[in-house]
Amino acid sequence: MLSHDEVTTDHTPTAPQPDAAGRVLHLHRGGTSVVVDLDAAPHPAIVHWGEELTGSSEQTLRGLAVAARPQRVSGGLDEPARATLVATPGGGWLGTPGLEGHRDGASFSVRLELVDVQADDHRAQLSLVDREARLSVQLELSVGTAGLFHQRITLRNDGDSRYTVQHLHLAFPVPWDATEILDTTGRHLRERSPQRHPFGYGTYLRESRRGRPGADATLVLAAGRPGFGFERGRVHAVHVAWSGNHRLVAERSVSGEAFLAGGELFAPGEVVLAPGGSITSPEAIGSWGDGLSELAHRFHDEWRSRPAHPRRPRPITLNTWEAVYFDHSLERLTALADAAASVGVERFVLDDGWFVGRRDDTAGLGDWYVDPTVWPDGLHPLVDHVHDRGMEFGLWVEPEMVNPDSDLAREHPDWILRARMALPQSARQQQVLDLAHEDAYAYIAARLHALLDEYPIAYLKWDHNRDLLDAGSGPEGVARVREHTLALYRLLDELKAAHPGLEIESCASGGARVDLGILARTDRIWTSDTLDPLERLTNQRYTALLVPPELMGMHLTSPVVHSTGRTVDLDFSAAVALLGHVGIEWDLTATDDETRSRIAAWVELAKHVRPLVAAGRTVDVDGTEPGIDVRGIVARDRSSAVFTLTQTDTTVAYPPGRVRIPGLDPGRQYRIRVVGGSTTAAAQSGLEWQDHGIALTGRELDAVGLRPPVQYPQRSTVIELTAEDGAPHQAQGGAR
Repeated sequence: MLSHDEVTTDHTPTAPQPDAAGRVLHLHRGGTSVVVDLDAAPHPAIVHWGEELTGSSEQTLRGLAVAARPQRVSGGLDEPARATLVATPGGGWLGTPGLEGHRDGASFSVRLELVDVQADDHRAQLSLVDREARLSVQLELSVGTAGLFHQRITLRNDGDSRYTVQHLHLAFPVPWDATEILDTTGRHLRERSPQRHPFGYGTYLRESRRGRPGADATLVLAAGRPGFGFERGRVHAVHVAWSGNHRLVAERSVSGEAFLAGGELFAPGEVVLAPGGSITSPEAIGSWGDGLSELAHRFHDEWRSRPAHPRRPRPITLNTWEAVYFDHSLERLTALADAAASVGVERFVLDDGWFVGRRDDTAGLGDWYVDPTVWPDGLHPLVDHVHDRGMEFGLWVEPEMVNPDSDLAREHPDWILRARMALPQSARQQQVLDLAHEDAYAYIAARLHALLDEYPIAYLKWDHNRDLLDAGSGPEGVARVREHTLALYRLLDELKAAHPGLEIESCASGGARVDLGILARTDRIWTSDTLDPLERLTNQRYTALLVPPELMGMHLTSPVVHSTGRTVDLDFSAAVALLGHVGIEWDLTATDDETRSRIAAWVELAKHVRPLVAAGRTVDVDGTEPGIDVRGIVARDRSSAVFTLTQTDTTVAYPPGRVRIPGLDPGRQYRIRVVGGSTTAAAQSGLEWQDHGIALTGRELDAVGLRPPVQYPQRSTVIELTAEDGAPHQAQGGAR
């Protein structure tokens, strides 16, 4: 590690030469550079985050820092303010501050100064202090293997009185020409719907106050050159790796500064530091790219490099919820397991309804004991049957929730999160347990360990079906979202440590808790409660800005979609689910032999492509005609790819015009064949490129493209492309 003196040189304010301009810090890895002006006032400022500055010398980097320093202007401060690492009004900054707090209403001013730097080529720790305010800060900056920029801050109270933290966030500067914002919003059954806005002067703020990110939360906050898409256009984005309340900010100042920022959102009085106490923020993580796909690949690549990332093939999963709901019986569920095994399912998950008193969603949550009236021999007969059919067994739980109509709530009402004598308004007839309450935590942990000890459970579907509201430690108590979230993390870590191999899914009334904080402790997310493939196209595209596709639950659904009532084609539903963690949400016992045969073919195709899904790069094609969706996954060595060509609606062109297939090696030649979807329709229409078995170069496929088949609306065709200079990438059966 380099010391403060080794990474910097003395700064002579009167010297105009760049080589005497002061001290800089250059972190770089994975195609990304972060350059920090260590001599900015009153403490360091980031002058560049983005493209790796290969070939830059120490002298030119110092010049870069000088080039970013603002000029004094009329009507402004005598020393122009900067958007420094932790900008505050005490340092002259009049925009959104990085830190706000006070000591019982006084001592609110903060002006931090740099006292030490420890750094190497891709990480640094900066120590800042305000001796007058009696505060100190440790800033951790790092550039990951794939070029993600990570920031974390620890604030310590060095005084002899309490310090209330109101606001703490981390800022990421963006280029001045990033004048368009992209974020996502939504609701239950329609999470992560994109929206765009001009990035003008002032502050654009997105906050989550739901005790979880929420269905309406933005997954990332992005700013880029106007018109940026998935394939092209420089864009930067920030994500807060936190599963509780948070805030994201985009701000453009008339002083010529533009930045994105993110951090935890504190309720009043939620963080009060005792003398000597400290708080460490969740990580704020920034990515950038030429187009949203490159930005997403940085998240995917770095997440996949984690030691804890799932390595084995993602098991084809059948979840029982939409098949049986609360109608549990051994006979019905063993028949469903038989049907699941017959189509190639590898993991059978028993959903809600297995525990005491749980005949509907109004009672039982919290009483985590197998219901003897439904399961007189426990779950053993079902688990044994599932294992005998060659499948893993998974179980649904919702440990953070409690029904007022439960033994737990009646015996321990003080374990329920509330801020008043009356309970918060109910949602789905349930309240939220205070996992930060030591006894409540111990009870839930004991029940989960007991289930995992008694049964060979390979997988927990961990649900969280309501927002937190007025979440406190009791009447006249303190806000509890932060401590509850930390307790949840501790519980997940404890369960994983005690039960090696256990996998956990983060489900939250669908996709309302999707963030890298929860994904650091779980193995997939439930992308949405809607299985409507038409709705899922947008949802899955924008979820994949952050989440690698193999961690996104994507299920084949019944012909009439439960969430929308839409009638959908089996092949369409399966094709939309193909490029993720594939599963089934359907009562297969109600299907005939021909339908099961078609499902089995899709399951076989999913098993064939899942190595590509787990390691490849997502491709979302811009500029297609409205009504046509083209997306795929390309192998990292670009030896093969799978794309779906989806007709979402009718188009003006009939037959449709050519679509591009980008992302392949321009100099290699690829054999193209249809492996699933509307194969028969394509053959009947005389699609000549299929009939003749053509091969095209990657450059030709990107620059010119090919004609998609004529399809009815809400139909998909799956094509496989295999480089002819490598071994054939044969599909094992495929879906027909």
